[in-house]
Amino acid sequence: MLTQIAEGVFAHESECLQSNSVVVEGRAGVLLVDPGLTIDELETIAADIRNLGQPVVAGFSTHPDWDHVLWHESLGEVARYGTARCAASISEFLTQPDWKSQVAEGLPEAIAADVPMELFGLISALPAETTLIPWDGPSSRVIEHRAHATGHAAVIIEDRRVLIAGDMLSDVLVPMLDVRDADDPIGDYLAALDLLESSSGSIDVFVPGHGAVGDSAELTRRIAADRAYVEALRDKREPDDPRIGPDARPGWEWVVYIHENQVEQLG
Repeated sequence: MLTQIAEGVFAHESECLQSNSVVVEGRAGVLLVDPGLTIDELETIAADIRNLGQPVVAGFSTHPDWDHVLWHESLGEVARYGTARCAASISEFLTQPDWKSQVAEGLPEAIAADVPMELFGLISALPAETTLIPWDGPSSRVIEHRAHATGHAAVIIEDRRVLIAGDMLSDVLVPMLDVRDADDPIGDYLAALDLLESSSGSIDVFVPGHGAVGDSAELTRRIAADRAYVEALRDKREPDDPRIGPDARPGWEWVVYIHENQVEQLG
């Protein structure tokens, strides 16, 4: 079910992983950001969009992780954008003959049989030098950075004062650094937080990739919490973070393993 979070902006939260999809109404159709996760959910999103009286006219993926590059035929054949680095990363991945097996290995067991693969990862690079998603709707500014994944970006729906954060600013997941590919994963993440903070004065509502939607006060709190976590990693201190402590959200206790893996990878 779509939940309105601002004028002409709606969010859908998946049952698994609290993954968020965002729908933005335009003049002749909607922009759909990070649709997921299961076939049933994507069909439900498509039906809810039809009930708004508009078709899908464009898509956007904030980054090339599997749960952000999904699609379904019921959403129609439209341009699905990402940053140039995002598009190049997922295109390279799709050239590998065993890409479906690699995706399957990382899927949560509860939904593994229900994740659509037919239109997986068909992302087009944004036109060179543009910072706006090309569509007939509210100005949607792309803020690219190097935190979490290659080609990651946030999107600000400027007229609606909404920030779509991708896999950052979660209340259930700690910051997940790009410990595999980045030369400076800690510095990259802190720089991305600075970028988001510099725009926070123009934001009333933000949507993380996973977890609860928040207001401007919560945005300030989560930026501070994520910065404190990353700085603790930098300084080789144990973070004082409820997302990985004894008060972790029920059902999310496994996040501590993400943290422990990051500590190990960072040496």
